[in-house]
Amino acid sequence: MYFVKVYVTYKDSVLDPQGEAVKGAVHRLGFTSIEEIRIGKYFEMKVAKSERPIAELIEEVCDKLLANVNMETYRYEISEGEEE
Repeated sequence: MYFVKVYVTYKDSVLDPQGEAVKGAVHRLGFTSIEEIRIGKYFEMKVAKSERPIAELIEEVCDKLLANVNMETYRYEISEGEEE
């Protein structure tokens, strides 16, 4: 069994309107030293072992479903664990 964490965020060149709204609220609360806030998505997956390489599988899922590769970037962490 694999445990996978996937983090999806806008590319640096893409405006993050939610992040800008949160940054504005943070500044209004007096935390003006915070220069940037980016909002993203986080996914956790449990994946059964198979013949297919796990990284290849995760890349395909991210490219086809979890991230809009035109606007977003992603990274993931894979760890192996015992089945429960």
